[in-house]
Amino acid sequence: MKTLVLPPDERALAYAKELIAAGEVVAFHTETVYGLGADARIDAAVKKIFALKGRPADNPLIAHVHPDYDISALVEAPPYTAALRKAFLPGPLTMVYPSKGKVSPFVSAGLATLSLRVPSSPTAQAFLRAVDLPVAAPSANRSKHVSPVTAQHVLDDFDGDIPLILDGGPSRGGIESTVLDCTGSVPQILRAGLVTREMIASVAGDCGVYHMRAGEKPKSPGMAYKHYAPGCRTAYFSADALGDAVRCYAREEGAGGAPCFLAEHAVCERLGGYRTLDLGETPAAMAENLYARLREGERAASLLIGIAPTVRGGVMDGVMNRFLRAFGQNADAGEEL
Repeated sequence: MKTLVLPPDERALAYAKELIAAGEVVAFHTETVYGLGADARIDAAVKKIFALKGRPADNPLIAHVHPDYDISALVEAPPYTAALRKAFLPGPLTMVYPSKGKVSPFVSAGLATLSLRVPSSPTAQAFLRAVDLPVAAPSANRSKHVSPVTAQHVLDDFDGDIPLILDGGPSRGGIESTVLDCTGSVPQILRAGLVTREMIASVAGDCGVYHMRAGEKPKSPGMAYKHYAPGCRTAYFSADALGDAVRCYAREEGAGGAPCFLAEHAVCERLGGYRTLDLGETPAAMAENLYARLREGERAASLLIGIAPTVRGGVMDGVMNRFLRAFGQNADAGEEL
């Protein structure tokens, strides 16, 4: 199979519609990361996503729709969710509702809920309007690998395995959407992202944070398994253990390896004599740069040494969640989130 990478023009969108109607998978740009989409109503199409990614069957997917899609056909929406949709959609917020069972049960991994998202990316919206149906889509990367924020990242993982990538340029949000459980009287964050707990609470009046218990089935994407891992060896250090990190670097270099640090801008400045990948100075920059830097690191380094950012709260909850998972750390540790 030849994988085409096309801008979202009229011809490409018509081809994407044909592919989705035929039960195929199409990768497309969103404002957060690229998605790997198929018709959420067709079992075989949804199963194809899981097979392509190597994704565990108990890890739910998100259904994507355009802004004018009538979600009442798919879910039961509690009254308080209307204000949240008005405030944050289209945008990087996924809302989990009681499902009406109108999509494949494989989308929600057998749960009685459905995760819905309305992306703000013009490419995503053009694609979703063209097909005019719910599109199930996880991030367009192999399972556990770093999420893709360019069409080239998708091609690196799926060249020859999917027919089409709709190229909308770099995904500037950088990390996946916030996932919000809206099945109870108070919304709860299942996965932190660019829409923060504080932002949600300012609209809904309150917002909790759900912590998954050992052995529990995931309620949404991003809650289980090692995610976002680069394809090279990694090491992790807190910011106050920089001396230990430097000694780790020296050991790797002494053994003939090519170590590299991944750290926030202030730490990279302190490490001026070493190979570094700069995450940036602000939470927004670190969110935007994280996956691109992890992909750069796996190409350039034999050992990627992550130095945990010192900034906390807000968007950094989501950044730290991904950062820790990328380096095989416990992303649910309270001190880190």
